[in-house]
Amino acid sequence: MITRKATLRDVSLLAGVSRMTVARVLNRSDLVRPATRARVEQAVSALGYVPDRAAGSLSTRRSGFVGLVLPTLNNGNFASLAEGLTEALRPAGYEVLIGYTTYSVAEEERQIRTMLARRPEALVLAATNHSPATRRLLDHQRLPVIEIAELPSRPLAHAIGISNEAVGRAAAGYLLGLGHRRLGAIGPGRAGDRIDTRGEARLRGFVAAVREAEMPTAVALAEGGLPNSYSQGASAMAALLLQAPEVEAVFAISDLSAVGALMECQRRGIAVPDRISLLGFGDFEVGQQLVPPLSTIATDFPGMGHSAGRMIIDLLAAAAAVPALDQRLDIGFNLLARGTTRTTAATSHEHRGVLHA
Repeated sequence: MITRKATLRDVSLLAGVSRMTVARVLNRSDLVRPATRARVEQAVSALGYVPDRAAGSLSTRRSGFVGLVLPTLNNGNFASLAEGLTEALRPAGYEVLIGYTTYSVAEEERQIRTMLARRPEALVLAATNHSPATRRLLDHQRLPVIEIAELPSRPLAHAIGISNEAVGRAAAGYLLGLGHRRLGAIGPGRAGDRIDTRGEARLRGFVAAVREAEMPTAVALAEGGLPNSYSQGASAMAALLLQAPEVEAVFAISDLSAVGALMECQRRGIAVPDRISLLGFGDFEVGQQLVPPLSTIATDFPGMGHSAGRMIIDLLAAAAAVPALDQRLDIGFNLLARGTTRTTAATSHEHRGVLHA
């Protein structure tokens, strides 16, 4: 009975194979016969052996992990994005290490520095409002960096996502098309260096589209703190009704905010959609189960993560250095009209994505 930590030699002795064969099994090599592989795996299980990946990375200069930095963990779409990324990378032998920033620019810089100290194969960043120090830091790294869920005007390198300003414009166009003329939009405000650039872009696009339609200026409220939440949406809706009591339609920059807004309307006895139409973003499962079900704008977050994983695999296979030709993949979005908006106009809007290189 081994009472100390099991070693590679212990596994090789128990399985009756060389240490090289054990290493091949652990590295998922195809050069090992199935019967031998099974014997090694049984020995690993019996001994509780855990390989020292840190020591292995020193010799191979490969860590085997990809860093993913998210703004929050309370958003189901970011969880779906992480799943898509993991499912694409895992068959190629890469795992995902996740950090989150609570939308803080300074915390993103700290998370990235921490990950870079562990030599990731690539970084995926679900933010684009990086500090100058972060930009300088990443400029000196020779590894793939992909910004995701946005299409920034000044990308670090590669970007996969959508135009959030186009989302806001589509929301305004849809609500105007339903015959509404007094429009409002809600989202959380900034708090110090905590910024939701995606949500701000949706609000910006919404207001711009209303103005271009020569309608009265839309009321866009940034109320409450980050991250988006049910309570933030409820308080924002209350503030909007106080400021614009005759509002006819409201766009919430997240389904989380939209659910809170709907609850606030129901507490006040305001009929949705008869009195106020309500539109969200994200297509969260909770919105589908509401009564009435939430109208929303959806985009493929799992597919976004999967595309990032495939791009990383291709970049790592192509060369040791990131190719000079950067890529921008617009995955598009579509509007899902459900029970919280009127049905007196067309109910399907789609923005198709394209690949730019």
